[in-house]
Amino acid sequence: MRRVREAFRRASRAYSPQEERRLGGHLGAVVAFGAYTAAWGAAVGARKAKLPDRHDPLDVLFTAAATFRLGRLLSKGSVTSPLRAPFTRYEKATGPAEVSESARGGDVRSTVGELVTCPFCLSVWLTTTLAGAHLLWPRATRTVTGGLTALAVADAMQLGYDCLVQKNSE
Repeated sequence: MRRVREAFRRASRAYSPQEERRLGGHLGAVVAFGAYTAAWGAAVGARKAKLPDRHDPLDVLFTAAATFRLGRLLSKGSVTSPLRAPFTRYEKATGPAEVSESARGGDVRSTVGELVTCPFCLSVWLTTTLAGAHLLWPRATRTVTGGLTALAVADAMQLGYDCLVQKNSE
């Protein structure tokens, strides 16, 4: 085991000689995601949920919009900052009800901080969650994704309205 750790340290130093990259924490996140995905697979298998022959285009669209909106809300929303606070440091407000934060702490803490401040990173986890939920609880999941999609459309309308008002006042 010691040889494996030392080989990993050498690879990590060679990967990024100019700055310290916390590859150990990232490797842990990859392992955790694999376990998370396997747990969903086991739950779907245990329930003997029937896999669809093809995707319903509206489900895909709503899941994408819901993933986008929930990812932004969880990773950037000012109202959800208390959830990220143990792993991040506030930097500044960046837009309507959004903040910029940076990861802080050691390997695990900073990796979680990077994950929870990155809507792209969270989207992988959220998509896995919604895909599994669609198989186990399709009606409830459609209700949730529909609601989040409506929120995403409403947000776009709010931002569009604000842009029009600002442009008209110039």
